[in-house]
Amino acid sequence: MAQQIALFDITDTPDPRDVYGSPDLNSYETIVVFFSGGKDSVATVLHLLEEGVNPEKIELHHHRVDGHEGSDLFDWPVTDAYVKAFAEAFNLKCYFSWKEDGLEGELLRENALTKPAWFESPEGLIKSGGVRGKLSTRLKFPALAADLGTRWCSSYGKIDIGCKLITGQTRFCHSRTLVCTGERAAESSNRAKYLSFEPHRTDRRDGRLERHVDHWRPVHNWDEKAIWEILERHNVRPHPAYEIGFSRSSCQFCIFGSKNQWATVRQISPDRFQRIADYERQFNHTIRKGVSVEELADSGTPYAAATPERAAIAMSRDYTLPIITDNWALPAGAYGENAGPI
Repeated sequence: MAQQIALFDITDTPDPRDVYGSPDLNSYETIVVFFSGGKDSVATVLHLLEEGVNPEKIELHHHRVDGHEGSDLFDWPVTDAYVKAFAEAFNLKCYFSWKEDGLEGELLRENALTKPAWFESPEGLIKSGGVRGKLSTRLKFPALAADLGTRWCSSYGKIDIGCKLITGQTRFCHSRTLVCTGERAAESSNRAKYLSFEPHRTDRRDGRLERHVDHWRPVHNWDEKAIWEILERHNVRPHPAYEIGFSRSSCQFCIFGSKNQWATVRQISPDRFQRIADYERQFNHTIRKGVSVEELADSGTPYAAATPERAAIAMSRDYTLPIITDNWALPAGAYGENAGPI
């Protein structure tokens, strides 16, 4: 049978998710990068610089998932120092924000309001929220789900705080702001559905405040190879988590961690691992349904790259290595386990 002629040629049809177009980077007074210190957020910043963005327009905003003092349960101890070192290496403004008492405080919420958010600004430290709402109880780990209502670590520890730091500063009113984040479609089926460019959830361009805020995901369509290539072009040393074998540098004790990652964090940070295991027993609720973190770690194998020397760097609150290195090499965690969001 002869092949029929197609009625429609869709090979050049625009992706319907990109109907908002692409940003004119010169049109914004401020470019806010929500910066985790992971490879994708680093690539986002490097891409902005390669596109010719004036570094004076760029602000890095890092959300501290453990808050500011008082808790050290989830995150890599070195992350704050790495973020600061990166900002200094590229002469970029850097601000920190957090939920009071961090994710551990939210985890332990019992018949109480959620805690306020704090964020640094050019005018100083600002407090937001924590005074209205309803009393409720958490005492349960975030769920391994795409729904941010049940995977509350992202919504409470990052997304809500990012919104508060924009809505809580009048400098973003009567102005054009571009928010950049590093989600990639290849990370999960849910992230593949994200728009690469759209109005940000804090946008009120048609309102009284004329707060024009766009949201751009510059590396959304990049594969991992492109991410590592841009770090190599700029000779940027990645976060120490990659050096010890992790493919992502989210929380050290990430709810999405694989059995090998749980085995690794138990090896390099046994006291904090035990605290999480104890919380599972206290709440009678495990992070992964039907299996405890102890059982996960028992079934896994610590990464060979997690040597005492590399672990000491990741577990330090200081970061003294140069961000820009003359001896760049792919870290052990490159192209590793995809233990991330679904």
